Amino acid sequence: MKELRLNDGNHIPVVGFGVFLIPADGSTYRAVREALDVGYRHIDTAAAYFNEEEVGKAVRDSGIPREEIFITSKLWLQDYGYEASKKGVRASLDKLKTGWIDLYLLHQPYFDVVGAWKALEEAKKEGLIKSIGVSNMTPNLWKKYVGEFTTIPAVNQVECNPLFQQRALRELLAPADVKIEAYYPLGHGDKKLLENPVITALAQKYGKNPGQIILRFEVQDGLIVLPKSTNPARIAGNIEIFDFELTADEMSSIRNLDTGRGTHDPETPGMGEALLAKFKIHD
Repeated sequence: MKELRLNDGNHIPVVGFGVFLIPADGSTYRAVREALDVGYRHIDTAAAYFNEEEVGKAVRDSGIPREEIFITSKLWLQDYGYEASKKGVRASLDKLKTGWIDLYLLHQPYFDVVGAWKALEEAKKEGLIKSIGVSNMTPNLWKKYVGEFTTIPAVNQVECNPLFQQRALRELLAPADVKIEAYYPLGHGDKKLLENPVITALAQKYGKNPGQIILRFEVQDGLIVLPKSTNPARIAGNIEIFDFELTADEMSSIRNLDTGRGTHDPETPGMGEALLAKFKIHD
């Protein structure tokens, strides 16, 4: 699996396995075991996914040395603020039972972001977390908060795919070598993307499916991608993207699909309150 070097010196596999919306009824455990068995070495979970425990068990039961698996999790809004965030980090560690977390993110950019970030910085110094980052930060939200941080995030995980390429955000983050992690890298099943003639023509040329063309474009364009599936064939297929390379003209043709619009706008008024009300991770 290809890796990228983060701005803190750590390395991250460019394709991760996402477990958002996979239930903690054994389904997450089975999906993660399947992913690890076919070659994934990066698993992305979160406190608000309610499946950290199954991710951790799957990693422990895999027989793969812990040092070879990169685990990402995320702090939920309910645990923001310096003291609460320290407890939130410990809660994720307790559920995962993997010794440490390779990357821990602030899941949403609302409320006491600065206090929460301070707790993550301290957890990193203590060796509980290897790298720290943020998620869902637009350029405006990045400028609002990150200037108050002592250290620059290694990663910003955001919605990103050929229809929403986050070009302004990437230009803002590039000087500090902050990597973009793409959730919804396949457009969350959007047929306008998966059935786009540019994509389908390339799929036919290379003998790949449209999802593999999209993921190849994103990885070749410098992104870290987090496809999700519970289908074993799709889980395996989503990492079969390193045996071909798109030409410069083909990359340009996909870049031209960018609409500049995604399905989620973190700057929507009241978004923080709505998310906090929707997901309660503890009493």
